[in-house]
Amino acid sequence: MLFSSIVFLFYFLPVVLLLYLAAPRKLKNLALLVCSLVFYAWGEPKYVLLMTVSIVIGYVCGIQIEKHRGGLAGKVWMALSVVFSLGFLFYFKYVDFFLDSFSKATGLSIKLLGIALPIGISFYTFQMLSYTIDVYRGQVKAQRNLLNLATYIAMFPQLIAGPIVRYSDIEHSLTERAHTVERTALGIRRFTLGLGKKVIIANSLGELCNVLVEPQAASVVSYWAYAVTAALFIYFDFSGYSDMAIGLGRIFGFEFPENFNYPFLSGSMTEFWRRWHMTLGGWFRDYLYIPLGGSRVSKVRQFVNIFIVWLATGLWHGAAWNYVIWGLYFAVLLILEKFWLKDFLDKHRIAGRVYFLVLVLFSFVIFHADNVSLAGSMLAGMFGAGGVNFVTSYSLYCLRNYAVILVVAVFGATPLAARAFAKLQKNKTGAAVCSVAEPIGLALIFIVATAFLVNGSYNPFLYFRF
Repeated sequence: MLFSSIVFLFYFLPVVLLLYLAAPRKLKNLALLVCSLVFYAWGEPKYVLLMTVSIVIGYVCGIQIEKHRGGLAGKVWMALSVVFSLGFLFYFKYVDFFLDSFSKATGLSIKLLGIALPIGISFYTFQMLSYTIDVYRGQVKAQRNLLNLATYIAMFPQLIAGPIVRYSDIEHSLTERAHTVERTALGIRRFTLGLGKKVIIANSLGELCNVLVEPQAASVVSYWAYAVTAALFIYFDFSGYSDMAIGLGRIFGFEFPENFNYPFLSGSMTEFWRRWHMTLGGWFRDYLYIPLGGSRVSKVRQFVNIFIVWLATGLWHGAAWNYVIWGLYFAVLLILEKFWLKDFLDKHRIAGRVYFLVLVLFSFVIFHADNVSLAGSMLAGMFGAGGVNFVTSYSLYCLRNYAVILVVAVFGATPLAARAFAKLQKNKTGAAVCSVAEPIGLALIFIVATAFLVNGSYNPFLYFRF
């Protein structure tokens, strides 16, 4: 079930809110957990059992890790937690990928298992791992209440697409959280803005991506336009969904971490990954890069560490070779920046932005393509390879039709609107205007988004595959 669907907006969410509000304080976690399990079971009922098993294993391991922390038994329980969590993830997400790759490499005809990918398994696996690792490190106490731990893992606002919420982020809120009118209003505001980003902007950009890869559009201009559109589509698709998750979290009394901070304003790839999918970047930094030695080792070992992290990052995004290449692409660029380009990029900010924007567009072509071959042909087409025309009348027609949404997307990917709104609120007249205009604007966004959905427009969600 998508947040951006009629079923969720007008049936599921209202019922959940009524049940949650009616539940006594001591039963609110139970109400939220039951609703979350229904939400998850809506798409894949059989995989509720898998998630339940993961939660129970994490619960038992957490208690035993804390009980035996500092000893061999604690290490064994920690290892069991990692083996079970990553074992489930590997089996359901990667077995067929590796079997297929091995089959093609050796020429053998190996039958694939045909395993369906459980929705959200990458996200809830990382959340469970962060919990048991933090217990092992002594950074959080083991959760003795299975209901509370299950609520943390299965909570529907962040279950299927993040942000990756660490247990330490909401440990206190699981037992003590405030429900206020102000927090609820902020949650509704954030959810509505995210809905608009997803349905109105991202879905329209997704349509344009599909149009620009049609044979009659093939040209240098259309391939570059595709790269820009794909980058903006993925940003608004994922950041819009993150906004909706953060907004829902606030409505239920939780503060989820931010996941995006205007990433296209970056002047380097290093800065980009401090602004893009921040909860994932932080997870890999704290639970993989630093344990490997981080930057406290020799230069050669740092190279190896960075490649390991980005190989894992690529595979986390999907069981396909274009994601592996995408991850290693960033590994190479980040190594170049860390050891050779940093001073130049810091000194020459304009050149740095041009360098970043061009190379990040290449990364989005690799990421968004269905396979390596298609990504390669598109990248080649951006430079006129294969005899493609510079521009075609059809590609210009498509761009004219989507010009308004492209301009809105480019503007929306910057903080200009947020800054203008904040500046307007600093004086009495502006604040009065905002107090009237904001609810009207949010209502219009919701109405327009609903109209898009009722019309049956293009409405995928890219991160379901992860």
